[in-house]
Amino acid sequence: MKIAVVGTGYVGLVTGTCFAETGNQVICVDIDKTKVDKLSNGQITIYEPGLEKIFLRNLKEGRLHFTTNLAEGVKDATIIFLALPTPPGEDGSADLKYILGVSDELGKILKPNEFKVIVDKSTVPVGTADKVKAAILQSAAKASPSGGGLVGAFAVVSNPEFLREGVAVDDFMKPDRVVVGTSDERAKKIMTELYGPFVRSGNPVIFMDEKSAELTKYAANSFLAVKISFMNEIARLCELLGADVDMVRKGIGSDERIGKRFLFPGIGYGGSCFPKDVQALVKSSGEVNYDFEILNAVMKVNEEQKLFLMPKINAYFNNNLKGKRFALWGLAFKPNTDDIREAPALYMIDALTEAGATVHAFDPEAMPNVKQVVGDKIDFAESQYDALVNADALIIATEWSEFRTPEFEKIISLLKNKVIFDGRNVYDAEQMKQLGFHYESVGRSAVTNN
Repeated sequence: MKIAVVGTGYVGLVTGTCFAETGNQVICVDIDKTKVDKLSNGQITIYEPGLEKIFLRNLKEGRLHFTTNLAEGVKDATIIFLALPTPPGEDGSADLKYILGVSDELGKILKPNEFKVIVDKSTVPVGTADKVKAAILQSAAKASPSGGGLVGAFAVVSNPEFLREGVAVDDFMKPDRVVVGTSDERAKKIMTELYGPFVRSGNPVIFMDEKSAELTKYAANSFLAVKISFMNEIARLCELLGADVDMVRKGIGSDERIGKRFLFPGIGYGGSCFPKDVQALVKSSGEVNYDFEILNAVMKVNEEQKLFLMPKINAYFNNNLKGKRFALWGLAFKPNTDDIREAPALYMIDALTEAGATVHAFDPEAMPNVKQVVGDKIDFAESQYDALVNADALIIATEWSEFRTPEFEKIISLLKNKVIFDGRNVYDAEQMKQLGFHYESVGRSAVTNN
């Protein structure tokens, strides 16, 4: 099958590469010539475990191509995926200018005698499929004297992605489910054929109307954000009551109605999806005069949680951080990605430096991206241990695997004080006590070395 993917960001590049991996001919389109040149020459532009290997394989085999020319990209494609940014506007709503801009261009390019499926792969508000269809038809009417020639020549489908950064390739190749929103039988047949190789084990392709599919994506991410913020509030309560959040997590996670995932407390969620999608769903709800109270509370809790460690840090240093040096392990919003969008570490950096402290940070993948944002505001270390030299304390903001079993004796020898503030509950509190650390985490009693 011949496929076009418009947009080569995180979703677009994973989508294009994975479809090529099952034998399809894929051409990816992007307006960024520098990025297209890099990709065409085998230089991958995002960090995602497992992606580079299949990217290079399909590039070599001639199944994966890149261009800046939209008309060239969609010319022979049966399916056109729109994997374009939908950044939040100032009011929290998803900005559709990129998707509708490409839709306008498609109206000038598509031909009446060639049926194509236009797929919204981006996370978009309810009603976007209708807007895309209207934009294509309106553009076609302006471009052609006959007007309306494209009616019936294409179908707009909602096919939201459910990719977790860090395991996106596995999520795409072996999906729990595929959600397809379409009322067009021709499109349904084509999408069934397209996803056949990905659901051979029996996981479902769930067909529904376009609006339901659009809402499904927002509902899924928002529900997961609710779970995270709920556990963060339970963690706060545990500290006040003297309970252990790890025990509570295990106790409720074993209930099959609740499940074990997304119950780990920490310093808040970040990334490209949860913050934006929760905000967008609240905005969409407001547009129909519905006050989504629980999601407003989730956003409030999450904003507060990003700085959860700061009162602990201030208390330990007697509310005087001026001149103090902190080692910061982790900058990405989660492990196995270089994505720093809404990363709690960035909020910590701002709070620490505003208080007069210096920060020496290390992250296995995200440091180049952070450098572009903060410049010389902080120092960047060559290794996780280099970050510890002469630091007054260690702060952990991202639970990378290499941080889980470090050389503790080396940590002790490099830090000025045996002090760790753990925003991801990476370490066992009893072990920290035996090693003589002052150790504070989330939802567990502090270990003191005094």
